[in-house]
Parts: sequence; structure tokens; C-alpha cells
Amino acid sequence: MAITVDLRGQVALVTGGTKGIGAAIADRLAEAGATVVVCGRRPPEQTSHEFLQSDVREPDEVAALVDRVVEAHGSLDIAVNNAGGSPSADAADASPRFTEAIIRLNLLGPLHVAQSANRVMQRQDTGGAIVNLGSVSGVRASPGTAAYGAAKAGLLNLTQTLAIEWAPKVRVNAVSPGMVATDDSLDHYGGEAGLARVAATVPNGRFATLTEVADAVTFLASPLASYTTGANLVLHGGGEWPAFLRAAEG
Repeated sequence: MAITVDLRGQVALVTGGTKGIGAAIADRLAEAGATVVVCGRRPPEQTSHEFLQSDVREPDEVAALVDRVVEAHGSLDIAVNNAGGSPSADAADASPRFTEAIIRLNLLGPLHVAQSANRVMQRQDTGGAIVNLGSVSGVRASPGTAAYGAAKAGLLNLTQTLAIEWAPKVRVNAVSPGMVATDDSLDHYGGEAGLARVAATVPNGRFATLTEVADAVTFLASPLASYTTGANLVLHGGGEWPAFLRAAEG
């Protein structure tokens, strides 16, 4: 008997869903049958999904966003907190304004979305599912992106706490990717040679694909994960070789 993900009749909101991982998640949820709405601070050049403009850092905008989704589609069954990210910055030199902005985007934004989604989901007979996009930066040291790593660590704690507070109606889980192959990977890691060197540090020998991250999110949002809440699904290809073992090998 084939195992399939059937999200027909479900309405999903994906923050930051116009490009990269967010767009892949939106596409995968739609392939499973969900009606998908994506949001972002600026309209995209193109998207195959309904787009609503919203800044997740602003609670009033988030509340209005969720209201618009429910008014248009009648429910909100899945909320995916994908919007986030950070440029590199040395912690010693990062300004207070920079640090605050990173934490607002990566921790407070998801909380605002989760709170607004929960208010709707608690009233629905079928409840709902919230999936937060974490990062391996939240479960290990994050040199060069200290505020980002701290925010993602906070997001994982928030995931566990909300899962307890909002059960049994609303399930709250997280997916924490490691290195993911995107359009920016080549430039970020110095071309094909640099990309290969970095990929060689992963036990699985490669970066995750956008589809693999999207599949993990779709699983957690689906009835296949009906008893899963408060979990963090780590997608890091086996993690990293311990530095001391590499040093011992010479």
C-alpha cells in the first residue's frame, strides 16, 4: 500500500514563500493538494501561489495577514514559519540595531505568526499544524552569525513550549536544515571547488536539496505526523566530523 500525503481541503500559509526554501515548501504543499498562500515584505517577480504582502516582524501586519487568509479561504490549517536569515557579522562588532533586527526576524516573527495562527486553529474542529524552520545553527555554535544562532536556539525552545501549551488542537514542530543547495551556494562557498570541499565535510557527502527540506516540512504538516508535536527534525546529512578526529588523522 503506497503512503501518500493528502492535504486536499487544507489551507497553508508559508512566510517567505516566494523564493528558495520557502518557495520549495509552498510548491510541495500545493502538490499534496493544499491551497497555499505565501507572504513576504515585497511582491515577487513571479510566484505560482497567492501572494499577500506582510512583514512578520510587525504583529499588527501578521494579525491582518492571517485574517485575510481566513476570510478568503475559510480556514488556516497549516502555518510554516520560513521567513528568516542573517548576513555574517562578527559578534564583537555587531551593532545593537543589527542584533535586534536579526532576533526580531528569526524569533519574534515566528512567534507573531504562531500566535495569530493558533487563535484560528484552536477554533477549528480539526485544529492545525505549525512548522518552524530552525537551523543547525540553533543546536551548535554559530560563529559569524551569533544573533541568528541564538534566535534559532530560542525558536526550538519556543517550538517545544508552544507544543505543550497548545496541545491537543495544534501541533507545533520544527525542521532544522544544515547546508542546503540553493542558487546562492556556488557564490557563497567559492565556486564548484569550494562547494565540493564543504560538501566533503558532511557524512552524506553532499548538501541537502530544496525538495528534501520541503518534504520534511510537508510530512510534519500532514496527518502522517498526527502524533508528532514538539519535535525538531534535523536535516544535516549526518552532521559534522569531530574536529579532533580530523586533527588526529593528520
